[in-house]
Amino acid sequence: MFNEFTFWIIFAVIASLIIFIDLYATDHRHGKLGLKRSLMWSGIWISTALLFNLFIYFYLENGHQKGLEFLTAYLIEYSLSVDNLFVFLMIFKVMDVPARSQPHVLKWGILSAIIFRIVFILAGVGLINLFHPVIYVFGVILLFAAYKMAFGGEQKINYEKNPMIKFVKRFFNITNKFEGDHFFIKQGGKFFATSLFLTLIVIESSDIVFAVDSIPAVIAITRDSFIIITSNIFAILGLRALYFALSGLVDTFSYLKYGVACILFFVGVKMLLSEYYPIPTELSLGIIIFFLAGSIILSLMFKKKGR
Repeated sequence: MFNEFTFWIIFAVIASLIIFIDLYATDHRHGKLGLKRSLMWSGIWISTALLFNLFIYFYLENGHQKGLEFLTAYLIEYSLSVDNLFVFLMIFKVMDVPARSQPHVLKWGILSAIIFRIVFILAGVGLINLFHPVIYVFGVILLFAAYKMAFGGEQKINYEKNPMIKFVKRFFNITNKFEGDHFFIKQGGKFFATSLFLTLIVIESSDIVFAVDSIPAVIAITRDSFIIITSNIFAILGLRALYFALSGLVDTFSYLKYGVACILFFVGVKMLLSEYYPIPTELSLGIIIFFLAGSIILSLMFKKKGR
């Protein structure tokens, strides 16, 4: 058996390697990855997360329970991340971002998302430990998020009304051009923020909104900061490869958002009932797999019908 500190070290090494390979060692590529290579790399990163999960299950103290919690949290985060990537596709389309520049935006977006998630996780767990009734607020947030996802209609991207874009425009000169992979350029002795930087701001603001749903969802499964952080980061890492796979399959998983909405509804109910009727992790895992697999199967069965 290994203690948690040892697992933090193992996780840090694995996460650093993934970041280096996925975001830097392969960053010489221009444009999108092909569908086959995207699926291959996505499979590698998913397999890495599952191997880490097995290592937790067999070698961490109280590993059987922690392993189940990690897998459940990872599935929640990954399913939410897949849904969020569809929004990123719309953002790139609205902002008219060239294909060759999209990997660069995703790289910095993922690195920033890792930092934001860690901060939000620590804040969320700290809030519950400080004032336990806040857990009911999180539960209501999840129920509202489930309703909005299932019945809110298609999301629209209006970047001009984005508060962070308005903030940037107040303090920076803006050029409405894409200057390669540059976020800032210097012209006539002045610095200008490019359209690529504005795209990054929209991506980041969207991810902050996503975190409001995803962090409480995982806290409903466990209050262990190690499990929450590692499952979150593993779900985020490798999303760039997954993005390019989904960009070629955007019409295939049309029912996925309903499966994710059901998952959010379930974990919201679980959080609200946690003090009166704790739902076992094993049951939670089974329900989440049922909704996720069911939405994928329905999408494959009825894809393009009536379209």
